[in-house]
Amino acid sequence: MSKKVLMTGNIAIAEGAILAGCQAYFGYPITPQNEILEHMSRRMPELGRVFLQTESEVAAINMVYGAAAAGCRVMTSTSSPGFSLQQEGISYMAGAQLPAVIVNVMRAGPGLGNIGGAQGDYFQATKGGGHGDYRVINLAPASVQEMMDLTMLAFDLADKYRNPVIVLADGFLGQAMEPLEMREAVKDLPEKPWAITGARGRPKNIINSFEMDPYDFPPRVTRLFEKFEKMRQNEVRYETASMDDASVVIVAYGSSSRAALTAMKQARQEGISVGLFRPITLFPFPYQPLADATRKVKDIIVAEMSFGQLIEDVTLAVGSDKRVALANQYGGLPVTSEMILNKVRQMSAATRK
Repeated sequence: MSKKVLMTGNIAIAEGAILAGCQAYFGYPITPQNEILEHMSRRMPELGRVFLQTESEVAAINMVYGAAAAGCRVMTSTSSPGFSLQQEGISYMAGAQLPAVIVNVMRAGPGLGNIGGAQGDYFQATKGGGHGDYRVINLAPASVQEMMDLTMLAFDLADKYRNPVIVLADGFLGQAMEPLEMREAVKDLPEKPWAITGARGRPKNIINSFEMDPYDFPPRVTRLFEKFEKMRQNEVRYETASMDDASVVIVAYGSSSRAALTAMKQARQEGISVGLFRPITLFPFPYQPLADATRKVKDIIVAEMSFGQLIEDVTLAVGSDKRVALANQYGGLPVTSEMILNKVRQMSAATRK
């Protein structure tokens, strides 16, 4: 029988990284993800692994670059302003094809904002917040269990594609406490013959993202593009609920999807057939599955904790013939089931007229 323990989301991320074989962690404190750094500061030395609190988020991401180049499974975690500071390093790692896990426990913004949960980093995380042409797999947990599970998956995907992977959570999930099933530790880490580990007995490896001759650079970017296309083909993840007879569909991820699930159940008690579509990968976004799932549906509600960012991908997926409405909150406040339910009622009433 699997062991169940009570754990917060941030600690679940930290323990998930440890179970996945994370060999080095570099980070700088920022609320609401500080528990990750604090937990790793104790657990990593206990296990004989590397922990370092850096002088800044910029330092952290560059140390991640170095450890990844040496073949380590490596992670950093931060929150929204710190994530902004790491964008150049993430772009460098994508260009150099280095696997690493970056956790962003989102807080409110813009600017320094506050320490409440939010989802305003969606564009930055999913569209590539750094410079140049690159993409990064984004995994969006919606429970403490998934904070652990998707962190473990992130390490596997990072190594599979030799690319950074982002775990995009929010402050409410980071602080939430729920029971979860502990997973088994990864026993065998993948070999990395491309890593910089000393060249005695073999040709030396060179890792960089730079080409002096502009004519030599497009083929390198083309190889990256082909890899990103494989991500689109193979790594789309999503979850649905009560979609078979739905007349209204709610699309949400992370904390907002939990409020959406409650609103869906309440609406069905009122006789309104509501379904839920939850993207788990925000890149690659499940465009075709969402289009297929809503083919017979006219009314779609997007629930998110931002001015409206997820809604743009939803609109691209479902097309211009649908009515797409926004039920949102921002500034560090949660979107509630009541807000979403009211929007469901409004759209349902308008359809009946």
